[in-house]
Amino acid sequence: MVLNYKKYGEQGPVILILHGLLGSLDNWQTIAQQLAAHFQVYSLDMRNHGRSPHAPEMSYEVMTQDIVEFCQQQQIGKATLIGHSMGGKVAMWTALQHPEIIDKLIVVDIAPVRYEGGHESILFAMAEAPLAVYSSRSEVEQFIAPRIPEEGVRQFILKNLGRNQDGKFIWKSNLPVLIATYRVLMDFPVSSAVFQGPAYFIQGEKSAYIQAENKAQCMALFPHGEFHSIAGAGHWVHADQPQAFVETLNTILR
Repeated sequence: MVLNYKKYGEQGPVILILHGLLGSLDNWQTIAQQLAAHFQVYSLDMRNHGRSPHAPEMSYEVMTQDIVEFCQQQQIGKATLIGHSMGGKVAMWTALQHPEIIDKLIVVDIAPVRYEGGHESILFAMAEAPLAVYSSRSEVEQFIAPRIPEEGVRQFILKNLGRNQDGKFIWKSNLPVLIATYRVLMDFPVSSAVFQGPAYFIQGEKSAYIQAENKAQCMALFPHGEFHSIAGAGHWVHADQPQAFVETLNTILR
């Protein structure tokens, strides 16, 4: 697997940014640019997302192997991993299985637990959209609007739109595989390992992804974990409160 990426900054310690389900490296451009003054920042498209290759396998084990291979390809010895949602689970599993390549672990609004889901309606709305007959982004939005009523979520999803060689709309994400492996992605592998390095959990104040009951599971696997809450932010912490998020990152990375 050779993941698509963008690099920001030419000197300093290495940071890898791992986006969430249906996201891409483009969602993190502003954050990456701000960190690039003092770090070499690699923002990645995860497999089956963005401009990275599509593949039938989709699990935290194979995505962790993608990260290990990426570090080998780029000759990265150690890196700080910043992972949001699905990317946060990849970052956690990488830290548990390959602690030797982790400088710091920064997990954004996710815990190492199984979630009930809630994205099914989004995935199916995307899959049912007859993209081949549409010539404008507004037509696609008109189709998915009743199915994805939240404006912010809808605009996030529409960032997945691309065009093929014939100029026809396509979804950049590999929807068939994401739908087939969705329950796997909502879960988290069982680990006998414990990560003894520095770990930081950044949660959105308005988000329900990190709760008191799953903080114990965070600490069981990451005993040196610290928790930071961003006021006024939901699950997309970096988009809801970017300035406060970057300030928190700078405090952690200092």
